[in-house]
Amino acid sequence: MQTTRARPQVMTLTDAAAARIREMLAEKGGASAGLKIGVKKGGCAGMEYTMTWADAVRPGDEVIEKDGARVLVDPMAVLYLLGTEMDYAVDKLSARFVFNNPNQKSACGCGESVELVPVGKDTLETTAG
Repeated sequence: MQTTRARPQVMTLTDAAAARIREMLAEKGGASAGLKIGVKKGGCAGMEYTMTWADAVRPGDEVIEKDGARVLVDPMAVLYLLGTEMDYAVDKLSARFVFNNPNQKSACGCGESVELVPVGKDTLETTAG
């Protein structure tokens, strides 16, 4: 008999991030399935986070919901985002989403790109076990 292991949660949202995403979804008037998070190659550090509005949940998307906020994680980004906390920070000069990502090894000086390492098999087995 094969036992199924619980899947680790890819990302979590802070209360501030959930509130901002909920506000943004409300402004869209229900025209979006959620905020889609991904990663792509680019920038001086090698990778960049991406955020787009999704019109539907696609096969393989990880769905994170909190207090009416919905985030979809692109399946190609899961191993780079596993364990990430998404926050929303406001200071005197800016307001932005912040990714507290344990897989981030470095970032460029401007903060626009990051070096990410995918989660290894050992970590996956420990997290899921």
